[in-house]
Amino acid sequence: MLTEDMDNLFGVAEEIIYRKEDTGYTVLDVASEDGELITVVGVLPEIAAGEEVHFTGNWDRHPTFGRQFRAESVERAMPSTAATMLKYLSSGAVKGVGPSTAVKIIEAFGEDAFDVIENDPERLAKIKGITAAKAKAISEEFRKTNEVREIMIKLEALGLTANESINVFRVFGGYAVLRVTENPYMLCIPEIGISFERADAIAAALPQATKPEYRIEAGILHVVAYNLSSNGHTCLPREKMLSPCSDLLDIDKDTIDIAMDTLVEQRQLTAFEMDGKEYLSLPYIHEAECMAAYKIKMMVKFPPAGRRTLDKEIEKLEKANGITYEKLQKEAIMTAAQKGVLILTGGPGTGKTTTVNGILELFERDGLNVVLCAPTGRAAQRMSEITGKEASTIHRLLEAERGSDDRMAFKRNEKNPIEADVLIVDELSMVDVILFSALLSALPIGCRLIMVGDNDQLPAVGAGSVLHDLLESGLLPVVELSEVFRQAMQSLIVTNAHRIVSGEEPDLSRVDNDFFHMERESSDKAVYDIIDLYRNRLPKAYGYDPVKDIQVLCPSRKGDTGTANLNRLLQEAVNPPAKGKNEYKNMARTFREGDKVMQIKNNYDIVWERRDARGKVEQGEGIFNGDIGTLLSIDRRAAVMKIDFGGRVATYPAESFKELELAYAVTVHKSQGSEFEAVIMPVIGVPPNLCYRNLFYTAVTRAKSKMITIGTRETILRMVENDRKIKRYSALKYLLKAE
Repeated sequence: MLTEDMDNLFGVAEEIIYRKEDTGYTVLDVASEDGELITVVGVLPEIAAGEEVHFTGNWDRHPTFGRQFRAESVERAMPSTAATMLKYLSSGAVKGVGPSTAVKIIEAFGEDAFDVIENDPERLAKIKGITAAKAKAISEEFRKTNEVREIMIKLEALGLTANESINVFRVFGGYAVLRVTENPYMLCIPEIGISFERADAIAAALPQATKPEYRIEAGILHVVAYNLSSNGHTCLPREKMLSPCSDLLDIDKDTIDIAMDTLVEQRQLTAFEMDGKEYLSLPYIHEAECMAAYKIKMMVKFPPAGRRTLDKEIEKLEKANGITYEKLQKEAIMTAAQKGVLILTGGPGTGKTTTVNGILELFERDGLNVVLCAPTGRAAQRMSEITGKEASTIHRLLEAERGSDDRMAFKRNEKNPIEADVLIVDELSMVDVILFSALLSALPIGCRLIMVGDNDQLPAVGAGSVLHDLLESGLLPVVELSEVFRQAMQSLIVTNAHRIVSGEEPDLSRVDNDFFHMERESSDKAVYDIIDLYRNRLPKAYGYDPVKDIQVLCPSRKGDTGTANLNRLLQEAVNPPAKGKNEYKNMARTFREGDKVMQIKNNYDIVWERRDARGKVEQGEGIFNGDIGTLLSIDRRAAVMKIDFGGRVATYPAESFKELELAYAVTVHKSQGSEFEAVIMPVIGVPPNLCYRNLFYTAVTRAKSKMITIGTRETILRMVENDRKIKRYSALKYLLKAE
């Protein structure tokens, strides 16, 4: 966003050092008016060497590379002197013209060169080495380049940033300006992703009025999409959408109702009836629910090949592993073998891990190829540790990539299924319906499916309540482990987790176990103790690494004990500025080498490398929402960061920095699927809407060895007593039960 206090830089583009074509992120050298060579970085249109440029932005200083200019916008003019024209043509900006040809053209025509190329190409053919056909081709390429340049300039004049203009041109091509000026609400489509409010502002600034129906339809789609993405719904009652749409657009509900019908006819919304009410959904979400329901029903109708499991086989497993399975664990192992499909649920300490290992071993003894996966990198890593077998994220297993509409797409699907005889999926509670549908679609025919999860944890961040709906449908075999093992009973984390989920007050009196509470009546005192525990007391007492082993989990982002404030203070405490330690500052955020960071949205383009024990390097793409890593290095000149996500070292270009947050403290919602040696949780100043049981339960079950709550017992009691489940509208259960 441009502000009055920004600086200006005038000059000539000298050399393009780096450019990422799909985003427009550029590093270039510019010769300023006083002859100084300045490095400019930013998301910019495709500038060629020789262009006269006027940048608006801010100066920055790097300890090694000196001054840099971080550009927010640019105005461009074609080269006006023979020298800059030569630089422009030599840069390859015009296809078919290289350095030697450029010299010939400038020597022949001087400052008239561009006019000759565009309007009188026959004269080019008089130059030795340029045929009439080549002269015509050069002229056409020059005009085409100019047209694209003019389109980009006009789009930016409408109020779009350089990055947004690149996206618009990629989608609409030569008709970009016409499409946007006719209907600026086209900018809200997923491929471009501009908010309804921005499109509204662009529309208001246009000289001609936009058709009212364009605004109404875009506003309705905005309200529906916002409610689905913010609250995890997969669909919404139509009647509940009328008022918010009417309020946003300031028009009557009848007009909204008619426009909704139009959107359904255009297939921009899907309408369907459920339990006597009409519901609305976005087509891709409803298709995912329908596909998931269809796949599950097919699996029930034509189950994978099962086999009888004898008690003697269970006894062999017990003897080999030196354990004795309890009744429900045996039932789970037998059901997995006989039915080929199983949902295994249960809280902490009930033996899910032991049971999964038994199922895994039984299938492997049969010579079956068993594949393990989980929703997040940390959950997959934990699954690998407890099974001794490699597990991957679901995204990686399905080979996720960016789709044509900027949503997720997967290389693995019905036509290219995963290679597995058995698939075991952990942490199913945090799998949304889009990912679940894609996973089912990629299962080969006859593949056995074992799904593991805890229904008392928070639901997925994305749309749907997959585990809950599957359990409620009653279609699939379910084994719920309920007996807490004696060894686990010695852990206060385990016993308190079960007390919480039962609505009982946890034991807060103990100081000699793995769960203890520090009563603090003020946020200031709580914050002081959180920092002291994180930086000093826990590392000294238990040898924990603050960044790798300790995690602060907050109910909220806001307030004294929210993630925003605590991240700032914890960064200052454990990773302060130091000579030789590079930083990146942008607005209110500072990233520093050594910081603990989290990816906050799926990015399918981030490139990473991983080196195995033998030194072999594996390369891949994609870092996903919730992945936590350590910031290894910041290269300010190249404008890239390197971040280690559990062995995957990812390279981040500057345009992706905005997708990162400090992760010394994260919300409980963001911690799903992870496990940490020690968890510190503030329980003071918690907003009423976040004071509920399964949020507290989820936080407690993230702790492996130590769980510390800091705040008031009163807050804990409010959370335990409030069994409010967040209402999620979902069609999966209905579709599963439908004939």
